[in-house]
Amino acid sequence: MNIALILAGGTGERMHQDIPKQFINVDDKPLIIYTLEAFEKHPQIDLILVVCIEGWHDILKAYAKQNKIEKLKWVINGGKSGQESIRNGVYYLENFCKEDDIIIIHDGIRPLVDKAVLSDVIVKCQLYGNAVTSLPYNEQIFVKTSDYTTNQYIPRDTLRRVSTPQAYKYSKLLWGYKKAFSENIGIYGASYTNTMMTDLGETLYFASGSDKNIKITTQDDLDVFKALLITQRTKIYGD
Repeated sequence: MNIALILAGGTGERMHQDIPKQFINVDDKPLIIYTLEAFEKHPQIDLILVVCIEGWHDILKAYAKQNKIEKLKWVINGGKSGQESIRNGVYYLENFCKEDDIIIIHDGIRPLVDKAVLSDVIVKCQLYGNAVTSLPYNEQIFVKTSDYTTNQYIPRDTLRRVSTPQAYKYSKLLWGYKKAFSENIGIYGASYTNTMMTDLGETLYFASGSDKNIKITTQDDLDVFKALLITQRTKIYGD
């Protein structure tokens, strides 16, 4: 079984809106529904769990019903951080998952996840036990020697940009979160499942990514998303 664990627990302070960013409407549809539709339409996704900001569960369920998101099985509370929210989802699934079930973790504010990206992350996880969406890094990266100077760079061909979706066999994911939270490893700041697993000594495997799979955290990101939607619809329906 392949279960999507979608994170929708953020408050969206950087968006400067009165509602959480995942519920901002674009063309009369909340961002989170665009994300859920990608998983709903994918034939290899069996069920969806959303870790949602408290107080918005019923609203999410209503939107899902309105937009025919039939794979949505569970909506639970998030935590105080991204890692706590993922942990809540992983622990919640303990009564429903088998060891070899695949859990696909994805940010609810990445609404343009591609079918091919989802397929590849699932296939790679089946082969290796985990998979992280990745892309080459095309910019030059320099190391600060002070606030204003540098004399060292990191060769960009040694770097990969990693985001979501990420996929893990359930048994390893549950082991990782229990160990990390009991020993305070890889759970603070900007840490995520991928960095936590690396801190725990695990080797991660790259899957395909897409530059369109943007994370919407600011108004500029929202504008880019709207433009990509227009381009997408133009390709489908013509000018």
